[in-house]
Amino acid sequence: MSHLRTFRSTGTVATASGAAVAALKTRAAAWEVPLVEDDDGLSMMVWGCELRLTRQTDSLRIDLLAPEKRLVGTLQDTATDVFAEVGLAVQWDHVNVGALAPGLSLLRVEHVVRRTPNFIRVRLRGTDAARFGTGSLHFRLLLPPQGRSPQWPRVSETGRTVWPEGEDALHRPVYTIADHGADWIDFDIFRHADSPTCTWAEADPDGQLVGVLGPGGGWCPDARRLWLFGDETALPAIVRMLQLTEADVRAVLRCAPEDLGSLADHPAVTRCDDLLAALQEVRDLDDGFVWFAASTAEARLARSDLLERGLPKGRFSAIGYWSGNDCAAG
Repeated sequence: MSHLRTFRSTGTVATASGAAVAALKTRAAAWEVPLVEDDDGLSMMVWGCELRLTRQTDSLRIDLLAPEKRLVGTLQDTATDVFAEVGLAVQWDHVNVGALAPGLSLLRVEHVVRRTPNFIRVRLRGTDAARFGTGSLHFRLLLPPQGRSPQWPRVSETGRTVWPEGEDALHRPVYTIADHGADWIDFDIFRHADSPTCTWAEADPDGQLVGVLGPGGGWCPDARRLWLFGDETALPAIVRMLQLTEADVRAVLRCAPEDLGSLADHPAVTRCDDLLAALQEVRDLDDGFVWFAASTAEARLARSDLLERGLPKGRFSAIGYWSGNDCAAG
């Protein structure tokens, strides 16, 4: 157990320990995260946290340990959901009933500017902004429906987060932190048709309060050599990783030339018209990590191609940032 996991929450599940253990094993397998089992119980390791089950005489003890308070809340929400799927209710020692969802901050729009012909940059400001932009690349933007008072997700009596539904349902796209300071974050939106976020950003939202959930989505891969492939929606993430990495890096982008900005003169960056063809042209993947992000269909094909070429799952990431007309990532 890591000494860095200093925040804790505990709970119990009455009997049915076999169902609880099976449920946790199923979730760990689905998420492809480590699971450690011993004579007393088992632990799932996720997000740098531990969800530990310990068998007792007539119940099952749950211990949640995390390096951040928000992650304890997130893990409590996850555990409640995992066991509810098999009909088990967790009795938590403490639930922060009515609090904003774990990891949710409310920030205010400071300004919106056109960065390039096809990208809009938004700056959000607030005292809680400092925790974003480090450790993870992404966050989830929560936008209330136009003309409705915001109803934010909050923690219920069970420890589960309850999200607004119906007319109050939130739009929840994922974006990349482009830049950040002590009390502000910037992110870029790719302009495209039928996008609720674009409609919002182009309707003068200065001064509005929005939800920012996270951070999440991983960090820049740690590898000696790094290959980055992405379309327009992945451009902000690739820009950020080029700033962060110390690896021997190559980036291939499918985007309009005018949206490359400063990357147009970057020696590690090339532009292409076919991402999958560009990926297949790279034959020497030894000691490297491949990061690919585009449509869901393209990510599926990229994943199949890399597996067929013998690249282990731990040495690539193929992500679907959008599907059909849904183009949420940035």
